[in-house]
Amino acid sequence: MSGAPDHDGPSGWRRASRLARPVLALLIGGAVWEIVVRALDLPAWQLPAPSAILATLIADRAILLGSLMVTLETTAQGFLLAVLGGAGLAILFSQSRLIEDMLYPYAVILQVTPVVAIAPILLIWLPQPVAVLACAWIVAFFPMLANTTLGLHSVDPNLDDLFTLYGASRLERLVRLQLPAALPAMLAGARIAGGLSLIGAVVAEIAAGSAGAGSGLAYRIAEAGYRLDVPRMFAALLLLSAAGIVVYAVLSLVSWLVLRRWHESTLSRGV
Repeated sequence: MSGAPDHDGPSGWRRASRLARPVLALLIGGAVWEIVVRALDLPAWQLPAPSAILATLIADRAILLGSLMVTLETTAQGFLLAVLGGAGLAILFSQSRLIEDMLYPYAVILQVTPVVAIAPILLIWLPQPVAVLACAWIVAFFPMLANTTLGLHSVDPNLDDLFTLYGASRLERLVRLQLPAALPAMLAGARIAGGLSLIGAVVAEIAAGSAGAGSGLAYRIAEAGYRLDVPRMFAALLLLSAAGIVVYAVLSLVSWLVLRRWHESTLSRGV
């Protein structure tokens, strides 16, 4: 009797191929960049070659990695505050339409106000670490609030009627119906909030650096800019980009692990 067809090999090969394509594009782009810089003999302060950026990254790794840890710590704290605050307030909105009507417009105002304009004010009112954390929280808060609110309001009407028929309490309806239904939207909001908390931390660190304080990676970028140390600017930017990719990848993995056995967004991809 023949066994079931083995799909792991071809499927694994396809996944590896999809992952290899952007890496290949990066290598080709880096090679072209290196050739252009060397062919035109461009100075490092104008456009450093990838080899110069990597050399700076290795030479200054102690300073840059230390600053990266400061930025990531602020990002993680802002993200956790945004998740807890956004989800908590959304749950409160789902229980009281009056509170939602009173407070939701102010959450929108907070979101549409550029954080680069808020950061200098916060740096006057608050200690520098607290101000940076507040900026990371501000930009990450609204996506979590909006997505969770949408998810809690998007319950299947038939299931909602069934809970009403059986006389479910508000707490039972919330725990057994609304929160499970809102979980995909909450996880999507968390993925967005993770990247935005990093952006908020970077913006606040740059503002703090212009005020003469700060030790995060964005401050190192501003500091290198004042000194025209462009290779260090690119090295720090490379670390920030890598950090953002890792944050998004980790949150996407968490979302997949939570939803993979029951939600259509993961089942349809056959992962």
